[in-house]
Amino acid sequence: MSEGKRVLVAGGGITGLSAAYYLKKWFAERGEPVQITLVEKEASFGGKIATLRRNGFIMERGPDSFLARKKPIIDLTRNLGLEPDLVPTRPEAKKTYILRSRKLVPMPPGLVLGIPTRLIPFAKSGLLSPLGKARAAMDLILPGRKEEGDESIGRFIERRLGKEMLDRVVQPLLAGIYAGDCHTLSIQATFPQFHEIEKKHRSMMLGIMQGAGRAPAASTSVELPESVKHSMFLSYRKGLYTLVEALLERLGDVEKVTGEEIVDIARQQTDGKTAYRAVTSNGREFAADAIILALPAYALASVFPHLPAARAFGSMPYVSVANVLLGFERKHFPHSLDGSGFVVPPCERRFITACTWTSSKWGHTAPAGHVLLRCYVGRMGEEDWMQLSDEQIVEGVMRDVTDMMGMKDFRVQPVFVEVTRHLRSMPQYEVGHIERVARLNDELADAYPGVFATGSAFHGIGLPDCIRQGKETAEQAVGYLQNRGY
Repeated sequence: MSEGKRVLVAGGGITGLSAAYYLKKWFAERGEPVQITLVEKEASFGGKIATLRRNGFIMERGPDSFLARKKPIIDLTRNLGLEPDLVPTRPEAKKTYILRSRKLVPMPPGLVLGIPTRLIPFAKSGLLSPLGKARAAMDLILPGRKEEGDESIGRFIERRLGKEMLDRVVQPLLAGIYAGDCHTLSIQATFPQFHEIEKKHRSMMLGIMQGAGRAPAASTSVELPESVKHSMFLSYRKGLYTLVEALLERLGDVEKVTGEEIVDIARQQTDGKTAYRAVTSNGREFAADAIILALPAYALASVFPHLPAARAFGSMPYVSVANVLLGFERKHFPHSLDGSGFVVPPCERRFITACTWTSSKWGHTAPAGHVLLRCYVGRMGEEDWMQLSDEQIVEGVMRDVTDMMGMKDFRVQPVFVEVTRHLRSMPQYEVGHIERVARLNDELADAYPGVFATGSAFHGIGLPDCIRQGKETAEQAVGYLQNRGY
């Protein structure tokens, strides 16, 4: 490879940061020079990751944790020397509730991604009506699907377990991940293991009872410190932004540009090799031999308006959501908070979609004598909140929280409130998503070899999935440059 390797990474969220980190790491290990430029539209890096540290509180304005079993984020944590900073959820906060008719009903033991695997606790649960339970149990005898191809999560669950199970259990649980409508979300792009279980075992319940589709315990899937190996979810002692800070420190000598976005990419031929000129919204130009675009789908469509697949991909729906952080003095807070929180089915027609009892779930998030709640607003079809002021949003949240948690006479005001709006933040993997992504990648490979698109709009929206995609795309870029003799 020559001395002139130049890689541009557009997008400074966790995918772009991870891509830049692995690019630098791999070139350094090979002793080869590289010029990496990182361009971010916003004024700071980190994307949706935003930790607020105030008066002893550690509060997440974006994602609040990650799955411990996901190897990409554990590997990155280890590479960055952050293992001592990992913190587990509190073991006494395992219980989760689902709202039903203004009452918080505990989820029965044995639910795996909303699928019952222990029949007696499920039968005794108050989540479903007797008819709904009987319909769900029909999964044990119904034949498997014969057709191949994609379908929506909603159609799958309704077909196997019935509409009440979908509306009352699966929809609110999945809303916490995608904020979407199960009737449009692609099962192949979100939970492909469901089709595999049905194909192999016919019954979802029987298949999962036999171990199919179960996530392995964190302690057996990845190597973790003893103090956190039994926790399903993890975070860092000073919040998730710890990861961003560590990445930025490792990328200290990388050229970083904020407040600008890539608006045009032109292909050029230089000395018989393909190169690119990328132009930002401020008119600045960057030369690159390879480009990684860790951008939302609609931003990609703006950069490549002449590519049919990019235009189609750019029409992917995005949902806007908000979260509201509420801090209270514990001595004035009447609820026991005996769990991790609750989720709200859309059929309950409430303002909030979920509430995490953060200080019960995480021991590091609130100082002694205080309570921290995090409430969620917005999902597909429920975005009227965007027209409200912060004060109106807080009013709606407080009304729901006090009613659902049996605190109608609760009059103590929070010691602080923090409202965060995430506009167009949740990409919706609708039926046919995998095929649309494949068409876009084929078009880019043909028209723009050496330009790679990646990130939450493609193959997973969680932090570990974005880190994995960043790493894989960096590896693609390195392979491309090596094969082309740069």
